[in-house]
Amino acid sequence: MKSHNDTLTAISGLHVGHDQDPRRPTGCTVVLCPQGAVAGVDVRGAAPGTRETDLLSPGNMVQQVHGIALCGGSAFGLDAASGVMRWLEEKGHGLSVGPVKIPIVPAAVIFDLWVGDARIRPDAMSGYRACQAASDAPVAQGNEGAGAGATVGKVFGPQRAMKGGVGSAAIQVGEVIVAALVVCNALGDVVDPHTGKLMAGARQDADSLKLINIVEAQMRGETARSLSVGSNTTIGVVATNASLSKAQAQRLAQLGHDGLAHSIRPVHTPLDGDTLFGLATGEIPGPPDMMLLSTLAAEATARATVRAVQQAQSLRIGSDWWPAASALAQPG
Repeated sequence: MKSHNDTLTAISGLHVGHDQDPRRPTGCTVVLCPQGAVAGVDVRGAAPGTRETDLLSPGNMVQQVHGIALCGGSAFGLDAASGVMRWLEEKGHGLSVGPVKIPIVPAAVIFDLWVGDARIRPDAMSGYRACQAASDAPVAQGNEGAGAGATVGKVFGPQRAMKGGVGSAAIQVGEVIVAALVVCNALGDVVDPHTGKLMAGARQDADSLKLINIVEAQMRGETARSLSVGSNTTIGVVATNASLSKAQAQRLAQLGHDGLAHSIRPVHTPLDGDTLFGLATGEIPGPPDMMLLSTLAAEATARATVRAVQQAQSLRIGSDWWPAASALAQPG
């Protein structure tokens, strides 16, 4: 692992960049693999917003991608992937089809349109700027990129939610590295996967810093507020430096969802569009140890999810307030 880097960019060949819109909290996060990486995807939420995910099916022709776009702005935000494609094309990266190189850039979005002016959302220029900002430095976390407008714990309404964000983590065992980057905008609470402690989520009321525990509240019979389909969603990338087939990369993405299940409660709901991409750079040749990758994928994804709320900063827009997890430890 690169020295002092336990984020997604610990994997050689991966670059991450963020872009935020200064007019309201929203943005785009890109994961670039210009030389190509084997990819898969797994969608568990019932309300996803995605682009170019069908080509990742193991039975389809395209074998590698050149970037992944993770965006705010709901379906509007998918425009950002066009900017990522343009940047990659200008640099000469893409799938060779006759005289043309076509960059392959799957994308997924979160819903953040009720955080500020909904008419402002990521576009192609946001994706392009995120590429310009991309590097192999440790990934900036919290209110960055696609996590700028992310919130969590919205089962009882967005006014009782807390601030979500983007988080990343990497684990190395021997030569094998598995790393994850997660944009956490979940309907449910975020919990410490090892202790079960609530980290962030639904609050008692709009002015409170007291968490109520969504699962326990529902089991007591409290009814969720009416929320729009797709108004939540956790998205991300789980990557390894091992050599994987497309089917194995899809499995890596599936295993990452175990990490979401360990750290978000409830998860994969009808109102979430939870989507994870799997990436394999192939730096380590030979057959992969899928048992090891199974454990590391779930653990890295869970850690990245927790970091997304740990690194977030409180956000206030007018009378709306989304405190960060760090605010729970403050007096009052």
